[in-house]
Amino acid sequence: MPKRKYKISVIQLNLNDVAENNLKKCISWVRDAASQGAEVILLPELYSSHYFCQSEDVDNFALAEPLYSTSFIAFSELAKELGVVIIVPFFEKRMAGIYHNSAYIIDTDGTEAGLYRKMHIPDDPHFYEKFYFTPGDLGFQAIETKKGTVGTLICWDQWYPEAARITALKGAEVVFYPTAIGWHPKEKEQYGENQYGAWMNVMKGHAVANGVFVAAANRIGLEKYLEGTEGIQFWGASFIAGPQGEILAQASHDKEEILIAEVDLDLQENVRQNWPFFRDRRIDAFGDITKRAIDK
Repeated sequence: MPKRKYKISVIQLNLNDVAENNLKKCISWVRDAASQGAEVILLPELYSSHYFCQSEDVDNFALAEPLYSTSFIAFSELAKELGVVIIVPFFEKRMAGIYHNSAYIIDTDGTEAGLYRKMHIPDDPHFYEKFYFTPGDLGFQAIETKKGTVGTLICWDQWYPEAARITALKGAEVVFYPTAIGWHPKEKEQYGENQYGAWMNVMKGHAVANGVFVAAANRIGLEKYLEGTEGIQFWGASFIAGPQGEILAQASHDKEEILIAEVDLDLQENVRQNWPFFRDRRIDAFGDITKRAIDK
């Protein structure tokens, strides 16, 4: 019988450092999470470097790594040693000229349970991701691990209900969102509360609409490495929500933290029995959702 309960964790960190130091730091924090009972552990988006997408600079492609190299080797060994599942977001070099914003799902025996490539790629001021990342081509997935069936979406994916819906329909019990999102300092006073609130509310909505657990891991700290700019102040606030959108664990805006919460599949089943949103979907009327726009 599969386990009906297991513990998940998100790790919130300042990652404004070089790859070697970020790797050592993340390994240490994963160990700490596992020692506290975490069984599936999520790191923030693009864990190995500062958030380089603040500019369009070809030199930043040197930060990418081929599949199954540094990050996979290190976290594969760690997952096997600790007997945990680790979700590792990284900058993937697929071939010359094709790069992805990706995440390994590494199982408890150190093998790859799955690979996800970010599907939705933003292009906003100081979030110039379209310059670096080719949209993912592996689709939305539910990955079976020895701890549970999980889905991974990445940052900008979090705004799309279709992504969460398909991931949940494929069987994901938890949707994990590794994230790198923050305020432009000059906008924070005027727009900051609404921006942060929208970010959290949309993911809580995905939890409710799909009867899934949702876990988001963000980074913290001011990353200001370009002359003449104010940088990005990453707002942290990582969280884990249950299948009714209830907050099970919540991090601060400015501290490095480990969050842990329990996934209870009996609770999930009960919620879906009482709120049978999947049952009542009018799939016969949803054809227009695949159109870019619905013209009059």
